[in-house]
Amino acid sequence: MGLQITTAVPGPVPVLAEGWGWRHAGRKDPAVSGASFSIAPGERVLLLGASGAGKSTLLHAMAGVLGDDGEGEEAGRLTVAGLRPSDARGRAGLVLQDPESQLVLARVGDEVAFGAENLSVPRAEIWNRVRESLADVGLDVPLDHPTAALSGGQKQRLALASVLAMRPGLLLLDEPTANLDPEGVPEVRDAVARVLDSTGATLVVVEHRVAVWADVVDRVIVLAAGGGMLADGPPAKVLAERATRARLAEAGVWVPGHTPRLKLPAAPAPGGPLLQAVGLDVARSRKTGPVLRGVDVDLLSGQALSITGPNGAGKSTLALTLGGLLAPSRGELTATPALHRGAAQSPVKWKSAQLVARIGCVFQEPEHQFLTSTVLDELEFGPRRVAKLPEAVVRQRVDTIAERLRLTRLLQANPFTLSGGEKRRLSVATMLATSPDILMLDEPTFGQDANTWAELVTLLAELVADGKSVVSVTHDADFTAALGGAAVRVAGGGVQPVQTLRRAA
Repeated sequence: MGLQITTAVPGPVPVLAEGWGWRHAGRKDPAVSGASFSIAPGERVLLLGASGAGKSTLLHAMAGVLGDDGEGEEAGRLTVAGLRPSDARGRAGLVLQDPESQLVLARVGDEVAFGAENLSVPRAEIWNRVRESLADVGLDVPLDHPTAALSGGQKQRLALASVLAMRPGLLLLDEPTANLDPEGVPEVRDAVARVLDSTGATLVVVEHRVAVWADVVDRVIVLAAGGGMLADGPPAKVLAERATRARLAEAGVWVPGHTPRLKLPAAPAPGGPLLQAVGLDVARSRKTGPVLRGVDVDLLSGQALSITGPNGAGKSTLALTLGGLLAPSRGELTATPALHRGAAQSPVKWKSAQLVARIGCVFQEPEHQFLTSTVLDELEFGPRRVAKLPEAVVRQRVDTIAERLRLTRLLQANPFTLSGGEKRRLSVATMLATSPDILMLDEPTFGQDANTWAELVTLLAELVADGKSVVSVTHDADFTAALGGAAVRVAGGGVQPVQTLRRAA
């Protein structure tokens, strides 16, 4: 879907919704229904709701990029600056939940300049904005740096810088800090606050972790999963009032000071190694030099391993290499007999059917691994075509996983129409359905509300208790503490020693 940009009109933008709703084509239930609110020019709003409540759909609608006739069914009325959103596209800037889907050009500087160029900003002013925006979001790379060489977190910073350079009157942010390292979260939030202070722009930000934005916004709007509004008011009232907090927590909203309840199985003693890396150098491609050198790590049965570290350090590259999807630049990656079971010792030499039955990889961008047109077909694809399980076993396994990860009502939906959190759960579920010995997850808790987060942690802990190896690339400290096991930190071109963790009480 192309983004059309028209000449911008300066100044903050009001938004009005009157019983607004949207149903995606081919879906039985609406993504949003009964949304009614008025956002004043310059107001700063935190938009909350359970995973799948329609937050991203509403942001896309405000930006005027939701879809043309035939792509869905609209109800009620939604206006931006008194206009249909599609007629006010130059006044809104949207940072998508998946930043990679928003990248257009090959070089960082050109990417940040693109929106401002389309708004006819003078050339000299454009490049001043480019440098300012990159500095504001903490993306310290040359202007000619390839956008394809950025990590997921760096792409998220780039997408935000590109929108900030446009100086929109309405700034729409969809999980803007979800893939950032802990140090980058306040940096990016403060950059947004500075832009708002200088431009007076209206802000609507979606973020599951409420505490990040609670001091920046002056209003909280909560969408109810079944339609309508669950809460609307100042942060101090919505997030502090006991009765409201209880309703939000029950709905899965990340209420500050409230921790989801977990009932985890006892953590087993780690078993023997399944995969061993010795002196491993890893690179993003054969044309680039190693991002990590001399990695020594064992993946053990019955153990969770979290890979942490700053954006761009090489966490995802390490996971893809351990998962057999990238060839090591140097060193040895060897599967033990318990894992290779007669196949080659090196995972990178395995055929796809051999690989997915032994190591399941969940990518940082969920859409990269979707193959079919319905959620049900996606879940059944691995166990039916790869594992070649009997039909009764396939159905039982798929039904159980879909129920655990709250995908049952979405079985006939197109995977590409799901919310970001739903896509993430589906990507995890497709790998779980093949029951691999090692599960490799990149940012598994992205886009999850408190309830789905707790269910995902519980399910992964059960896998560990069953003797599986669960490896997670993550910035989520709560997830790492809850799952326990061990952790390594990737930084400075290497991997720091393994740290043994205890599960958080």
